[in-house]
Amino acid sequence: MDRPKHIPYVPEKTDMREFTLRALILGILMSVILGAANAYLGLKAGMTIAATYPAAVIGMAVLRLFKGSILEENIARTTGSVGESIAAGAIFTIPAFYLSGVWTNFGDRVHYFEATAIMFVGGLLGIFFVTLIRRVMVEDADLPYPESIAAAEIHKAGRAGGTGAAYLFGAMLLGAGVQIAGAFNLFAATWERFVMFAKTTIHLVTKAGDINIETGAGALITTPAVSPAYIGVGYIIGPKLAALNVAGGVLAWGLLVPIILYLMGPQLQLAIDQSSGALTWPMVAIGVWKYIVRPIAIGGMLVSATYTLYKMRHNLFGGIKRSISDTKKAAMAGEERSRLEKDIHFKWAMTGIIICAVLMGFLYNYLCGDVVAAVVATIVMIIAGFFFSAVSGYLVGMIGSSNNPVSGLTICTLIVAAILMVILGAKGREGVAAVLGVAAVICVTAAVAGEMLQDLKVGHILGGTPWKMQSANIISLLFACLVMFFPLLILHQGDINMGGTGFGGKALPAPQAGLMAMLAQGVVSGHMAWPLVIVGMLMGVAFILVQVRSPMLVSIGMYLPFETISAIFVGGIIKGAVQSFAKKRKFNEAQTIRSDNNGVLIASGLIAGEALLGLVIAGLAFFNVRIPELIKEPTYIVSIGIFVLIALVLIVFPLKNAGNPDDPAPPSAMV
Repeated sequence: MDRPKHIPYVPEKTDMREFTLRALILGILMSVILGAANAYLGLKAGMTIAATYPAAVIGMAVLRLFKGSILEENIARTTGSVGESIAAGAIFTIPAFYLSGVWTNFGDRVHYFEATAIMFVGGLLGIFFVTLIRRVMVEDADLPYPESIAAAEIHKAGRAGGTGAAYLFGAMLLGAGVQIAGAFNLFAATWERFVMFAKTTIHLVTKAGDINIETGAGALITTPAVSPAYIGVGYIIGPKLAALNVAGGVLAWGLLVPIILYLMGPQLQLAIDQSSGALTWPMVAIGVWKYIVRPIAIGGMLVSATYTLYKMRHNLFGGIKRSISDTKKAAMAGEERSRLEKDIHFKWAMTGIIICAVLMGFLYNYLCGDVVAAVVATIVMIIAGFFFSAVSGYLVGMIGSSNNPVSGLTICTLIVAAILMVILGAKGREGVAAVLGVAAVICVTAAVAGEMLQDLKVGHILGGTPWKMQSANIISLLFACLVMFFPLLILHQGDINMGGTGFGGKALPAPQAGLMAMLAQGVVSGHMAWPLVIVGMLMGVAFILVQVRSPMLVSIGMYLPFETISAIFVGGIIKGAVQSFAKKRKFNEAQTIRSDNNGVLIASGLIAGEALLGLVIAGLAFFNVRIPELIKEPTYIVSIGIFVLIALVLIVFPLKNAGNPDDPAPPSAMV
């Protein structure tokens, strides 16, 4: 039975304005801003949020002032979403050059050009690969594209007079206000205390005589961080996923760290006593977590990423097969007559891919100093880039870009590249640099391809012209890549100026980048902490055997600071409360969807508000501008009040705007 023909919102024959300068400029501004905000969030929480919804809402709100068309809004949204995908690729890999020791510092002019080249070429490859697979991916009726449908409905709702912009911007102000209050030290960002329990006395015989050492199992008790961004993330992923995330933290800080402290108690107590106050139990607990528990978590993340791809193997290979077949047809048939089917010309796309390959070959030769290794790395990049672009597109079509496991795809590429570098003899710093270079390009390529296919699906629904969207993305990509290094530099150096350690520290854990650095460095140098990683891999296998819904989330929960994941859990609890109240009020499907969509907009605003102000504050610290602390020892009681305020906003407004039971149901942004 033939499927019904797709009918776009805007017909094929139209004189409606589409690729305009104002839409392009607005999209570029959103791309830079939303990309920087996601860089902040990703370095702190290890995840990013899809920029499609905020870009759609902001684009409509601004272009409505100029009486812009829905196709202009489509161009503004798709160009505004590019920054988020560049940010995802950047934060997962670029800091790894610093964490692995390839870069002895972060911020040199050479580093800027290297990072920008990696991001731009990777992004270009993602766009060119998408032009080859767009038809089969976007027009495949078996791929639901849940987030694309929801974004398209936002645009349609805007034509009817509703945008939700007030909730988004209001939440941004709230998130920014909390961030400003925290900068002036008006409340305690977190509270922690080391609690020693199950004390016991151990008698030791030493050369200096018999001594008694008091030891026991201890735990570092930490409260959730006061962070609208973390709470917003928890609200978006929901109570079940947030619970899995915090379960990893409980496993790390409630089981592994106390056990290790107990077993090492006598030696640790001696070290603390001999340090004359320079070493404390909280410092020791953090050290155990950082150097013992985190490698275990990395093993769990490796198994989890591999298992995720394995579960999707049939669908993924089916999608790749259809993509290759469609590429051959495109090469033979050329451009279609309809504007709705016109991509960037096949010859231009292939020329662009070849140019990118040549440029990356020179870059890899520059990084590793070996022509043969550079050629092999380039070949791996092209093959893996096309493969994972299709994989990323298929995953986005099934589950949306918010859940796209780009880091898992990058890990697979990194391990293959690392093994090849070892075989080819490219070891040491140069080998690590080449491995990270390959992984960084693939990460950006997959992220851009997935995000762009999601936007192209929105354009397919609305009636946008593919080649115009692709061309606008290339322009926006250039600006986003030229700017993206600076938010990373500002956050890193700003944290150092405020007494932190930058990337890999408590404030900017950068979990994916740390994983990439450890894997590349460990495999290439042969000094991988394999015993701990193997333990973590066995733990990941155990998670799979007991059918844990997301082993990756549990492993990430072990890797991230507890105040981070517990704050995310608070957001999940709030979302659970909203769902419970909705059930008690007997909301029908339409009311539930409207409540969920409104909550997502508010949560996105909280994230964007804190992230943007966080960048401003980090920028001030970067230039050594100190914000005065108005309260020297703030109380956590005020922090509890902030949690209550955010919870009320996230509960009251979604429930209040559920609408009438008889109103038609919009597509859900949370499908």
